[in-house]
Amino acid sequence: MSSDLRRRCELLRELHRPGSPLLLPNVWDAATARAVVRAGFPVVATTSWGVAAALGYEDHEGAPATEMFAAAARISRCVDVPVTVDAEGGYGMEPEALVVSLQGIGAAGCNLEDTEYSPGVPHDHAAGILRDPARHACWLREVRRAAHAMDYPLVINARVDNFLSPYIAGADIGTQVELVPEALERANAYLEAGADCVYPIALCEPEALAMFMSKTRAPVNITRMPNGPALPELQSYGVARVSWAIFLYQASIARFEDQLRELRG
Repeated sequence: MSSDLRRRCELLRELHRPGSPLLLPNVWDAATARAVVRAGFPVVATTSWGVAAALGYEDHEGAPATEMFAAAARISRCVDVPVTVDAEGGYGMEPEALVVSLQGIGAAGCNLEDTEYSPGVPHDHAAGILRDPARHACWLREVRRAAHAMDYPLVINARVDNFLSPYIAGADIGTQVELVPEALERANAYLEAGADCVYPIALCEPEALAMFMSKTRAPVNITRMPNGPALPELQSYGVARVSWAIFLYQASIARFEDQLRELRG
C-alpha cells in the first residue's frame, strides 16, 4: 500500500462534504481524464457505460473485468488526483480479489451497485432485477474487511438501483416517492456494512429526493439528471457528491456524429 494511494483515498473521502458537493464529470479514457484535471476538478470518476463503449462492449458487465480494470489503470496512471472507478456489480469477483484489483490499478474509490448480474451476460436495467439487500450488505462488508486487512482506505460508494428501472422503463418519475422506503432500507444496510457514501442513482423527483436526504445521515451521491434539480438545488438538499454518469459521454458522441453528418454533407 503506497503512501500516495493512501493520500488519494483520504483526500477523496475528505471531499465528501454535504452541501458543498464534489462534482464528478465522469470520464471514459485517459484523454477525458486529463481534460477533467486540466479543467480544475479535484477527482476523476469513470463511467462504466463510456469505458465499455470505448472498448467495444455493452455496459452492465458486458465487458470483461480484465479490460475494464486495464482501462481504469491507464486513467489512474495519467492523472495525479484521486480516481474513483465504476466497478459495476463487482464482475462476479470475490471481495478479496476485487479489492486486490482495485488497489492494483490505483483506485482511491469505487462504485458498487446492487443490480443482480450474471457473469458475462449484459443486464437490462429495465428488468429491475436487484440483489437482496441483506445479501448485498454482507458482500459489501466483506469488501470493506478485505480493504481493511490490506490497510487500504478504499472509499466505497454503494449504489442503490431501485429508482433506475422505472426511470429506464419510462415510468412517471412522480412515483419515486413510493420507492424511497426501499431505497432507505438498502442505503442504511450498505452504510452499516461499511460503505462511505450511498448513491440512489436516477433519484430526481424533488419530493422523493428531499425525503431520502432527510432520513440519510451519511454522504449522498446524486446524478445530475437532465430532468432533475439543478446544482444549486442539489446543494441545498445537502448532497455531498454529484455525478454526470453517462450524460457527458452521450453528449460527446452526439456532437461527434453531428460533425460527421456535416462533413458528409
